[in-house]
Amino acid sequence: MAAEKKHLLDCVGLYCPAPVMNARAEIDNLEAGALLEVIADDPAAWEDIPRWAKRAGHTLLNSWKDGEEFHFLIKKKS
Repeated sequence: MAAEKKHLLDCVGLYCPAPVMNARAEIDNLEAGALLEVIADDPAAWEDIPRWAKRAGHTLLNSWKDGEEFHFLIKKKS
């Protein structure tokens, strides 16, 4: 099985609700099971992105902070 391609969405400089809205629009265009990494620097995203992913039925595989940036690795629901 080939390695899955990870799609990257840069939301740095965008503030609530833009990171969630952009993540939703981006993941809607991906195939089931695809990986999306969202990068944001809005502190609200730390709670908003995981909450949205769970509510939408996607799987948050990992989240971490890198300096001022928040990273979220999300697997699109099947």
